[in-house]
Amino acid sequence: MQRQKRWFKDSFDHLLAIAQSQHAPEAGVIMSSGCQILREITEEKEPFWADSVIGFRFMTDKELQRFPDHKCGQVFTTIKCECSSYLPWLKNRFVQLGGQVVQRKINSLQELSGDSYDIIVNCAGLGSKTLVDDGQVYPVRGQVLKVEAPWLKHFVRDGDGKTYIYPGVHSVTIGGTRQEHDWRLQVDKGDTSSILERCSRLEPSLVHAKVLGEWVGLRPSRRNPRVEKELLRMQGRTVPVVHNYGHGGWGVTLAWGTALDALGLVRQCLHEMPLRAKL
Repeated sequence: MQRQKRWFKDSFDHLLAIAQSQHAPEAGVIMSSGCQILREITEEKEPFWADSVIGFRFMTDKELQRFPDHKCGQVFTTIKCECSSYLPWLKNRFVQLGGQVVQRKINSLQELSGDSYDIIVNCAGLGSKTLVDDGQVYPVRGQVLKVEAPWLKHFVRDGDGKTYIYPGVHSVTIGGTRQEHDWRLQVDKGDTSSILERCSRLEPSLVHAKVLGEWVGLRPSRRNPRVEKELLRMQGRTVPVVHNYGHGGWGVTLAWGTALDALGLVRQCLHEMPLRAKL
């Protein structure tokens, strides 16, 4: 839990710095205020992620009257990240700093043995199930809708994690589903109807919103994210592999924190290498 708490904080600090910089519009990163509502009364203490948001407090009884099916609520400001902008922005930064992007399909890390890599960093997500034979990796199917509702300015998230409304830069994202071990990538019309019905109960004005699109993705889930190193024998030599995958639905929320840990492991590997390999 302490490690995840640190990952949350490191990632939040990184995104906050972007949100407060001149790069925020192109990166698709904005400040977002709203609430999480719960059906059960929680203990009167802050959750472990409370120091990774701004202005955390519990909702008043008057504020909760808006959500009659819920018993408790938390109000805070966090960071909304539009991945359709954020990920290309990160890739461009990588290339500008000298990185190279090569698209290639591999079925095993052993297929890289002829490329003379000194270190391999595995961020294959769901692909790690077969790439490194990790039976703990499984998909959690998520379906969301993009709707036109510019009057919505604040997010609302049901504590079960399945129903949420997130205003973004260009549209509002509403969802969703958390279907474990479900590999379907096709839009399910039943899920679409359920999302619209559930989200409209939280925010009745959504019945007037225009649906702009539907999207399905598979979260690369694991009981615990795998952030560790191992040594792999490849054609008579030992190559360090740093793994960083299995974030599930907490992808962006944990990404920068786990990346810092992975970077630390890479530096450790470099320090342990013979001088010739470092050159």
